[in-house]
Amino acid sequence: MPVRRTRLKPFKACTKCKYLVPHEVSKCPICGSESFTDEWSGMVIIIDVDKSEIAKMLDIKVPGRYAIKLGV
Repeated sequence: MPVRRTRLKPFKACTKCKYLVPHEVSKCPICGSESFTDEWSGMVIIIDVDKSEIAKMLDIKVPGRYAIKLGV
């Protein structure tokens, strides 16, 4: 049986706002939450929240990197 290697994702996602931060961050800079998960999939990068239809759909108010889905 082959050994399955899991690669650590470069970011963890805030469970409250889905903002992606490096693993060493202990508090979300967007919402202040201290709850994070490594179980996320998909990423969207919002540059201009006022012009982005995706940001409006996802109710994102601050530019940055966000997970699309938590708990894969």
